[in-house]
Amino acid sequence: MSRIAPLTFEDLDAELQPLMSAGNEMMGFMPNDGLIMARKPAVLRAMQGLLQSIYMPGSVPNELKKLVGLMTSSASGCQYCQAHTEFGAFRAGIDKEKISAIWEYESHSLFSDAERAALDLARYAAMTPNGVTDEQFKNLRGYFDDEQIVELVSVIAFFGFLNRWNSTFDTAIEPATKTEQSS
Repeated sequence: MSRIAPLTFEDLDAELQPLMSAGNEMMGFMPNDGLIMARKPAVLRAMQGLLQSIYMPGSVPNELKKLVGLMTSSASGCQYCQAHTEFGAFRAGIDKEKISAIWEYESHSLFSDAERAALDLARYAAMTPNGVTDEQFKNLRGYFDDEQIVELVSVIAFFGFLNRWNSTFDTAIEPATKTEQSS
């Protein structure tokens, strides 16, 4: 059970209901972290805008953004975000074997060298203190330009916020995140 109870959909301000309905449609369930954020509507609206700007079509493939979010959440230890990013990767069509092999990215044949560089960035950026090295950045620049690196770091930073938010609130994981993956 979450340390602060999520609001119910009916308890939301009328202006937040369409926003949470869109989240429900996108994810396939009503996310508890959004229902907790709704207690401070400006935070929920800001996070929605940030989410849209990060996942709008860019020069980094959405599949890679999903994997970077999964690695960031996994490396930080946030079970809620790990469940969500794993579920999101599955729903985005990423192979279950690749999702399961996320911690083997350095050597598993399912990952390209570019993915390895991005996942290395995500893994070490999620550490406290940040463990990213100049050598990792040099490797990253072999596959990505500055704009793409900013896109990748945007995903990492977004999940950094969510990892702290959900770990602190001990946000309850929705059953739907496990149901669809097992089918």
